[in-house]
Amino acid sequence: MSDRRLTPANSHVAAAHLKGQVEAARFVEGKWRQISTPMADILSVPQGPRDRQALYGEQILVLEERDGYAFAQAAKDGYVGYVSADCLTHAQEPTHWVSAAATHLYTMNDFKSREAVALSFGSYLTIVATHERFLETAQGYFVPKPHVREVGALFDDPIDVAALFLGSPYLWGGNSREGLDCSALVQASLLACGMPCPADSDMQEDTLGSLTNDTEMKRGDLLFWKGHVAMVVDSETMIHSNAGAMSTVYEPIKDGIKRIEAQGDGPVTSHKRL
Repeated sequence: MSDRRLTPANSHVAAAHLKGQVEAARFVEGKWRQISTPMADILSVPQGPRDRQALYGEQILVLEERDGYAFAQAAKDGYVGYVSADCLTHAQEPTHWVSAAATHLYTMNDFKSREAVALSFGSYLTIVATHERFLETAQGYFVPKPHVREVGALFDDPIDVAALFLGSPYLWGGNSREGLDCSALVQASLLACGMPCPADSDMQEDTLGSLTNDTEMKRGDLLFWKGHVAMVVDSETMIHSNAGAMSTVYEPIKDGIKRIEAQGDGPVTSHKRL
């Protein structure tokens, strides 16, 4: 059975490349749009629960708009779901991405001016002009130069990226500095280093790295439980966003393994090395 999270098809419409593979009333190529709000929930069904989030400037392929929702597939990881049509605008080719934990878009080329939008790490921007301390976006906002990188300018170490989220509140299905969950932390960290990564922890366990029987924990290793994932910082420490702390935190690996099992979530299901 195909995974609905990765299959761009519903009872009304399907992506053209799925013709002959799924049943649908219509098969369409879709139209590219991008997120125009700081973040947008990706829902399992219209008005349903949040599965994930897409961030400002991220591109999604819209297959259908109906009753105020777009049925779409995210470009960054292929995730499929419903996004409020109010969160979408026409797509522009991004030139830069937010590489600071968080930033603001200002109304003027002046750090004392009023901020207009708060953005998270991983958001995308299209820059049209350069000023002394700011870059100007296609929407006429101004972003501080130190807070962005050109598209393609990546980090070297996923653990350094994960540390940017320390203290961020835990949020089921969240993908931003304002709130994120365990798999979002892993995804943001790997994507920022140019490493493809799916969205949810079960997908990550199935596809990332290789299983290791090495009892030594190495920086960048991933530890999986049923429904949870953490990143190894060093031989004794891991970093993860978790509902126990309701935050992104460092935790001793041995303590975390005992705590997670004691709370009823079972033992580590796999130790994977990237």
